[in-house]
Amino acid sequence: MRRRSFLKGTGIVTVAVVGGGVWRAWDQGVFSVGEGPAYEPWKGWRNTGNDAPLALVRAAILAASPHNTQPWLFKITDSAIGLYIDTQRNVGALDPYLREEHIGMGCALENLMLAAPANGYAATAELLPGKLGPIPAAPKPQLLARVNLAPGKREENELYNAIPRRHTNRGPYDPSKTIPPDFVAALKHLPGDDADLKLFLFTDEADRKKIAEISSAANTEIYSDPDVQRGSERWVRLKWSAVQKYRDGLTIDASGLPPIATAIAKMMSARMLRWAASRSTDNGYANLMLGAPLIGFIAVRDRYAQEQCLQAGRIWQRAHLFATAHGLSARPCNEAVEMVDHERALGRPASRAALLNEVTTDSTWQPTFVFYMGYPKLSAHASPRRPVQAVLV
Repeated sequence: MRRRSFLKGTGIVTVAVVGGGVWRAWDQGVFSVGEGPAYEPWKGWRNTGNDAPLALVRAAILAASPHNTQPWLFKITDSAIGLYIDTQRNVGALDPYLREEHIGMGCALENLMLAAPANGYAATAELLPGKLGPIPAAPKPQLLARVNLAPGKREENELYNAIPRRHTNRGPYDPSKTIPPDFVAALKHLPGDDADLKLFLFTDEADRKKIAEISSAANTEIYSDPDVQRGSERWVRLKWSAVQKYRDGLTIDASGLPPIATAIAKMMSARMLRWAASRSTDNGYANLMLGAPLIGFIAVRDRYAQEQCLQAGRIWQRAHLFATAHGLSARPCNEAVEMVDHERALGRPASRAALLNEVTTDSTWQPTFVFYMGYPKLSAHASPRRPVQAVLV
């Protein structure tokens, strides 16, 4: 099953009848959205117990994670927290250089840094230099950053308080509601004075249409690769029991469907879901993107520089939290950059990189993350999360 055909929410039928009726409602968690052990980290994230640094990790694991692979590991000492990437938790050919996984690690780092002052720490982050390469043949945890901790003033801000409310919203957005110009201006300045990072924001309809066309075509092409499909399907959790067992991956509840369609989809077999996805309209994904009044690029000088990937992730997390704090929703639409990786890995001409450069009109910047924002028509549900105990080393 193509991951985004399942997730984009345009092809699920509104009734499912087998053997004369709807079945498996209780067993598939239709009445338990957001419940169970897989969702407890969202509820107890402020608990510190007798170990205050754990509060920082509890915040970190609620960060955005591409494909919800949650590749983070943390090592806590008396004065620091080490951030490691577990390279085994990858999606294979879809992310052949682990570029997106590193961006997800940056998201976790941002949450951790926001949680530090809220828990009475002054924190400084040291990012380790490096260059991304192919997925290691023998994957093992790799240290990416070290956060040094010292006593500090206890204070919270709107981004920290938005952490438990930030969820990727894959449902439709309201194209009639424009984003206030002051929000767009503030969003654009989130990178601050970072010389290796820039936000490109597009609100003009012609620009957004061009980006949506590029993204939709990339989505179709990349998921036609059987290796990409296999790597992606590893992280799709259709059964409620699998959601509670693995506490990661992509779920029906977080797919952006209306409530009734979500309930029905959860009761459908994998075979029926594949059939429903095959009934999707050709332009469904592009139409979803165009429903949002803003599309953005997070660009760097070198998309395969480890530190710049982490910084891009920090900005994405910050931007998503900022949107959440101001009543907006957001989601990634990163297929075009995934195709940049795909073409590079296969030794093909860099056609997608060229198309993205046409949009930015500045080839000195390399888009590494594409997203859209707007006002949602439906509320987003949380994704499952592994507990803190599972991510400590």
